[in-house]
Amino acid sequence: MTTDPAPTVTEAAALARTWADKRGIVGWLRTNNHKVIGLRFIVTALVFFAAAGVMGGLMRHQLAKPDSTLVGPDFYNMLFSTHGTTMMFLFAVPMMQGFAVYLVPLMVGTRNTAFPRMTACAYWLYLIGGLLLFGAFFTNTGPDAGWFAYVPLAGPQYGLGKRADVWNMLVTYTEAMGLMVAVDITTVILKMRAPGMSLRRMPLFVWASLVTSVMIIFAMPMVMLAANLVQLDRMVGTHFFNPAEGGDAVLWQHLFWFFGHPEVYFIFVPALGFISAIIPTFARRPMVGHDAVALSLIATGFLSFGLWVHHMFATNIPELGKSFFTAMSFMIAIPTAVQIFCWIATLWAGRIHLRTPLLFVLGFFFILMIGGLTGVMLGSVPLDLQVHDTYFGVAHLHYVLIGGAVFPLFAAVYYWFPKITGKRWQFWLFFIGVNVTFFPMHQLGLAGMPRRVYTYGAETGWATLSLVSTVG
Repeated sequence: MTTDPAPTVTEAAALARTWADKRGIVGWLRTNNHKVIGLRFIVTALVFFAAAGVMGGLMRHQLAKPDSTLVGPDFYNMLFSTHGTTMMFLFAVPMMQGFAVYLVPLMVGTRNTAFPRMTACAYWLYLIGGLLLFGAFFTNTGPDAGWFAYVPLAGPQYGLGKRADVWNMLVTYTEAMGLMVAVDITTVILKMRAPGMSLRRMPLFVWASLVTSVMIIFAMPMVMLAANLVQLDRMVGTHFFNPAEGGDAVLWQHLFWFFGHPEVYFIFVPALGFISAIIPTFARRPMVGHDAVALSLIATGFLSFGLWVHHMFATNIPELGKSFFTAMSFMIAIPTAVQIFCWIATLWAGRIHLRTPLLFVLGFFFILMIGGLTGVMLGSVPLDLQVHDTYFGVAHLHYVLIGGAVFPLFAAVYYWFPKITGKRWQFWLFFIGVNVTFFPMHQLGLAGMPRRVYTYGAETGWATLSLVSTVG
């Protein structure tokens, strides 16, 4: 420390000029401040979330009554495909990464991320990919083979026109974005922590961000590879997925779900970090089992790479092989249960201050329990064969992703952004709406209603539950 204040003031001013953004539109475009970039990810993801929500509402109105003609079959295919693609690629993962970009440098005590310009570039790739998807949708060229783009539906034989090409390009943009942000966040956590902050002292949200980023680095190249292979089939005439020429259509499912199942945990693990940050605050005591929660996050990330075939039980995979993935489907519930027990112990031993963020956390417990239990049910091969491609799967997916990600997300918004204020009625609207919308889908699936159909006959007996779901 110098005794003369003048050099200190000068140095501080020079430092402020170095880190300040330039004025005007050019400065706004070129900013590499992690807070600004993180907020851009969050706000843009919320816009895409709203757009996908409108699509979901339109699908529910179409299915509210039998023999509806609100939309036709071709538009409905494009509608559910764009809805699912938006939610998975343009909302859920970018939203969680946006929170990490904003919060992780603050939590580990560094001024900015390790590669701020790369993360700034990643945002523009993300935005371009999203605009590409919605531009294609509004010009009747949006994807129509589902958010998973199965071949041969998305291959050259049946994926006519440019719709499948749009999906492949979107995946390339968004997965490049995800990889760039993941590398940045991983480097920040491993190399830029403040002096004295050991790994064991890191906040649990930082642990969740580290696990998620490492998972993304290993999983996302797989779906980028798969999308480019099917694009080569479509444009160059290769036969990676064409059985008639020695290819394998099931290979697409292996490549996609090796990414697709960990992707559920790209969304879920950061949400667990939100919960672990919020509960100690409103329980007014430190987290019970901090180290156990951190180890559970690591175990969840590791085990998530061993479950992909439980999306493929209806294919011709050997029965013995399926049994291993059934076991893994049950096993991955254990680390999540450990975290839930630690959270309950923290609340039990604390003095609860019941505010809106904690209400969303409690709603998360209820919704996720139903989603987790139906997930264990779907891990059983005989049951999965009965309800595969029915609305039971739709219900399970939405209970897991809304309960496991959106409830914690709203809790985090109320918790970390106090300027975005709200009342408890928003929690109750969302909590009741989610259950009324998606719980009847379990019964519809058990009654045999297939997913991805644009209408159904009155004789099926599905009308009442479909109307209830739409009202929800």
